[in-house]
Amino acid sequence: MTEQSTAIPQFKNDVEAADALAATYKKLNQEISKVIIGQDEVVRLLVTAIFCQGHCLLIGVPGLAKTSLIQTLSRALELKFNRIQFTPDLMPSDILGAETMDRDRNFRFIAGPVFANVILADEINRTPPKTQSALLEAMQEYSVTIAGHIHRLERPFFVLATQNPIEQEGTYPLPEAQLDRFMFNIWLDYPNYQSEVDIVKSTTTNQKPHVGHVLSGAEIMQFQELVRRVPIADNVVEYAVKLVHKTRPGKPQADKLAEQYLEWGAGPRASQYLVLGAKANALLNGKYSPDIEDVRAVAVPVLRHRIVRNFKAETEGLTVDQLVQKML
Repeated sequence: MTEQSTAIPQFKNDVEAADALAATYKKLNQEISKVIIGQDEVVRLLVTAIFCQGHCLLIGVPGLAKTSLIQTLSRALELKFNRIQFTPDLMPSDILGAETMDRDRNFRFIAGPVFANVILADEINRTPPKTQSALLEAMQEYSVTIAGHIHRLERPFFVLATQNPIEQEGTYPLPEAQLDRFMFNIWLDYPNYQSEVDIVKSTTTNQKPHVGHVLSGAEIMQFQELVRRVPIADNVVEYAVKLVHKTRPGKPQADKLAEQYLEWGAGPRASQYLVLGAKANALLNGKYSPDIEDVRAVAVPVLRHRIVRNFKAETEGLTVDQLVQKML
């Protein structure tokens, strides 16, 4: 495990801190791009979620470097990293840990792999719901309860889960309650031609790029507090909330598309994440306050796993992304 730096930078004011965050994001992008090519938008969303204290679900076909991306990100962030490979026989204790009896017949707690800063839940939908739900308390409360004892997780703490969308045999879809715990649902697409050429060139030699440390855990937590202090205009907040209300069929502010094609709309957590995501997105782009464009920049990954299409939408081939884009 990586030993974390405890030094916390001192800023004169929030403007200086905001400038430092934007500069840090550029450095972070440079380090990650040494290994990960052609996934700038995915990196932006991951970093946005980290500064918002959010978790991410990454969905993409095999070979798109989902695992490598998360490992590279954890190295650049100088954080403790654990990978959990989810399988049908995985038990909750394999994730959280368990109490065992020592030689003196005293019970002591053996911590599981969830006790780290960055958790890669690889192929999370391959394990049954009982094991999937073991992560719920950790993701929401940043703690684990074993035998009546509460064990606090070290902050910052992020769960970055992956799924394979094309192989559904032997999988267990995540329940809506757990999906709602993820700030973003990020879809990874195939790289373009030139990016794939660069990927092949960089991965078929003996040279391994060195990823330098950019941020410590203490610095991340400082920037997380900064994101929440960012001022935001009332009209931007209202735009975010109205967008969420548009997705709720049967409600007064529901969009016609929602009435026609949605079974269920997004909850209040979507509004919260739209505002937080807009604040972080503004800071990453060197702005001191978010506008409506910042809300739109995070709308699709925030909403795509929080609204449920009806049968009509499925038969007409309308995707969730298309519906959200039309509502925007």
